[in-house]
Amino acid sequence: MKKHRYQKLLEQIVNSEAKQCGDFSATAKLAAELLLEQLAVSRVVVSGLNEESNILENIFSTSISADVSRPLPSHCPTFVEELRVNRHIASDSCISDPRLVELNPFYRQQNITAALEVAIRINGHLEGILSLERNSELLPWQESEIQLASQVADQLALTLATKYAYDKDERLKLFLSATEQSDQIMMVVNLASSTIEYVNNAHFVLTQIPKDQIIGRPVQDLEFFKQFPEEAEIVLSKAKAGESSEEEIKLVRRDGTDYWVRLSVKRFISERGNHFALINADNCTEQHQHQSELERLAWRCGLTGLYNRTHFGRVLDRAKEGHLVLIDLRGFKRFNDTYGHANGDLMLVEVARRIRHFADINQIEEIARIGSDEFAILISDSRDVTVITPLIERLYNNLELPVSIGTEQIEPKPAIAAVDIASIEQLFPALTCADIALQYAKNKQGSAIQVFNSALLNAFKDDAQIERDLAVAIKGRQFELYYQPLKDLRKQAYIGAEALIRWHHPKKGVLYPGAFIDIAEQTGLITDIGSWVLEAACKQLNLWQHRQIDISMHVNVSARQFFSGTLFEQVWELIGRYRLKPHSLILEITETELMEDIRSATNLCNELAELGVGLAIDDFGTGYSSMRYLKQFPISKLKIDRSFISDLTVSHESREIVSAIIAMASALNISLTAEGVETKEQELFLADHLCHQAQGFLYSPALRVSEFGEFLEESSTPVH
Repeated sequence: MKKHRYQKLLEQIVNSEAKQCGDFSATAKLAAELLLEQLAVSRVVVSGLNEESNILENIFSTSISADVSRPLPSHCPTFVEELRVNRHIASDSCISDPRLVELNPFYRQQNITAALEVAIRINGHLEGILSLERNSELLPWQESEIQLASQVADQLALTLATKYAYDKDERLKLFLSATEQSDQIMMVVNLASSTIEYVNNAHFVLTQIPKDQIIGRPVQDLEFFKQFPEEAEIVLSKAKAGESSEEEIKLVRRDGTDYWVRLSVKRFISERGNHFALINADNCTEQHQHQSELERLAWRCGLTGLYNRTHFGRVLDRAKEGHLVLIDLRGFKRFNDTYGHANGDLMLVEVARRIRHFADINQIEEIARIGSDEFAILISDSRDVTVITPLIERLYNNLELPVSIGTEQIEPKPAIAAVDIASIEQLFPALTCADIALQYAKNKQGSAIQVFNSALLNAFKDDAQIERDLAVAIKGRQFELYYQPLKDLRKQAYIGAEALIRWHHPKKGVLYPGAFIDIAEQTGLITDIGSWVLEAACKQLNLWQHRQIDISMHVNVSARQFFSGTLFEQVWELIGRYRLKPHSLILEITETELMEDIRSATNLCNELAELGVGLAIDDFGTGYSSMRYLKQFPISKLKIDRSFISDLTVSHESREIVSAIIAMASALNISLTAEGVETKEQELFLADHLCHQAQGFLYSPALRVSEFGEFLEESSTPVH
């Protein structure tokens, strides 16, 4: 009954308007008041981190007396540092607890004898504190109370994450406003009427044609159409068909002088469904005038025509300011091995062409190929980071576009690092710092872009320590599996569990996979960790099956483990040793990883299917798979990525994507699980659209094996 009340409390927070809107103060007030009602506590306090001052400040307190103020966390550095390292501090005797010594005067004044302090963290970073206090008349802390407080803290963290997302949107609007003042010509053409809707002042500066002679006029009045009518009509037709165009043309002004312009034309569709063309134009006259004066061929890469490493290194050594941008193609070696070096060269030439185009548009001269699949750009002027960041994002998006290799469309996988040279001149060479940032970029989910900073350098040092500790952890049995339940939406029964690893670090406490999995993959330790996880999960599944608990076990498998060459033998041995029921073990791998080596993946998947092992594609919708490849794998399940579920009730686009995935899975007769379900509204949408299964905090976070058993027993719907 108590757990039911706690679940209702969490649902009230999750479904609250304040939480959905990212209103941290209102959500903190609601959470504190609900905890005060449901738990035997004297006082609840929520603190948040001030980003500007880096000081934790009280956000809301349920204190009855306005005269009594709890000490600011900023006055308690030891206490705050403890929460940065550990998840929570549960003390039944806070007066004598050395972790809480800085709060002793307050505890004594308020007759508080027990305190529960829970960290509000996002991606491991401390963003605030949830504090629960008791006086001498109340009981010690129970495990269920600590778990509830931790879950409430997680919801507060999610609220903060939503708030940060809204703040980011506001910054984007400010940036878009700033681009209206750009020196680059920007023009918007209505493709339905072929009229010019907008042009900025840069057009007048270059052409000397006033705005009032351009805006509202037919696009055919532009000098491009007058002087090159056939080429211009082709560009316009392509824009109407949704195709982009890039042109360099020589035009003549009305006074007889000539100039070169580099045009980029791309169609976009407004929120109301109207079609427009965005025309960007750069004056490239000077580049053409000096084209014959380029450096000797000795400074160039013979394949791509870009500068080589030697030339770029000399230029970089002289640079005291500006930004170094490093570009790497992830998985290029595997691509070379699979498609051959000739096709690899075609890929490099096309990537170099796109980088050169980016440099030309942004008037950047220093671009080079400095390694097999590594390119570098030196933006020598001191542009502000607010200008550099969107430039890099546009470059990244362009490099991601498919490349035609023979009859196939191959999608490159770029990773980009950027370094502000002036900020790191006294630390390490710019190229070294860029290499560090590039390693982090390669392991990012989503856009693989990383800007170097001092925190990154410290994180790099911390990762090196984690790498050393991992080797000890594998031998020292410091890992444990937690299990998150999967619910069948039609049967309303829990039919599966996803095994999730936790590391009981001797100094850092419990670490989630995000803190060490990437490092394990980079160092090759992921294979040993993955083998342990797989065996531990099979052993637990065997125990559940002996107890007549009929559920499936989902186990995540990394790309390195999947393609190691030993996975089939290990699975075959474990199924035989633990006598697992057919189709009760399901291996999960992301679609991006699955596509790294399609031939090997297809063979292995078929072999595993013959063993009665299911294959699930994790984070579906975020990777590179196509229907053709999806059909050839013996896939038993797709897992819709949580990014589509999180804004399901507020985003029409997410609803359309999820509906399309459900329809596709139904057509292919593939089971479907939605990840990250947090609200009843999300569950109802998924159930109404016939999604098979769901998992997420709406039902339960990942639990220890004992807690998972209790969860199944106490669930209102029995397991079938």
